[in-house]
Amino acid sequence: MQRKAYVSGVAALLAALLAGCTGSSDDGGTTDGSNPGDSGTATAAAEPGRYDTLPEPCGVVGEDTLDSLLPGIRQITDEDQREKAYEGAPTLTYDTDRKVGCRWKVESTDATDHLFVDFERVVSYDTSVSDDSEAEQLFAALQEAADLPEPTSTESAATGEATPSADASGSPSSSPPAPPSASASSSPSASTSPSASTSGDGATPAALQPRVLDDLGDEAFLDDKLSSSGSTAQQRKVTVAFRTSNVIVTIEYEEQPATVGAVPDSEEMQDRAQKLAGQLADELAE
Repeated sequence: MQRKAYVSGVAALLAALLAGCTGSSDDGGTTDGSNPGDSGTATAAAEPGRYDTLPEPCGVVGEDTLDSLLPGIRQITDEDQREKAYEGAPTLTYDTDRKVGCRWKVESTDATDHLFVDFERVVSYDTSVSDDSEAEQLFAALQEAADLPEPTSTESAATGEATPSADASGSPSSSPPAPPSASASSSPSASTSPSASTSGDGATPAALQPRVLDDLGDEAFLDDKLSSSGSTAQQRKVTVAFRTSNVIVTIEYEEQPATVGAVPDSEEMQDRAQKLAGQLADELAE
């Protein structure tokens, strides 16, 4: 009988100890092995970007828009060649969910025009940094690389302008006003400016300078460069880039006239490129 009493007492003692261990959580103790100071301090993962796919780049630009940007496309008499010109050529990419692009090139009797449209979807691999924030940093680097001139007010642009024919751009290489068809302003020195956007009258209006754009995506900028290929040809390249959430869109529009000494019209090219950018931004917003 004494042996049975001893065994019962041991069982009671073990039961009490087990009850004390399992009940520690009720007393405010931790049972998951975490440190008391870590309770409630976990950081929520950053929000993903709005876009998880990209549009088909060669199909996103309509034929009417291509007719405007690439006037020579309507001069192609062969129907198959014209259809191929409308289709464009997709750029090589290894991940169509992350980066896609398309190129068009059309030659005409007046000029050779190039169009390039690029879409990049930015994804952050840092859980504390959102896709949008990562895209914002990347876009800032693109804008910095464009080396846009500092914005100037109308008053500062007009400083030192004694006569209506004075050089609004402040460049000593600008020529006196001339009709757009008479490209006396396209001297070799004028084409050496890294951000030249010289219009047909030889001046560089402030409204046509490379600049930050408003009302296009979350942020945007426009660049305009006039360069020479050899000693005669003048080639203009207008770039419009904008960001919408975690997608960055870049449009590059280039034109090189066939006529010696002719200069592509800055205002016309900028207008066409910005119109296309607006269309792409609207499609992304849908």
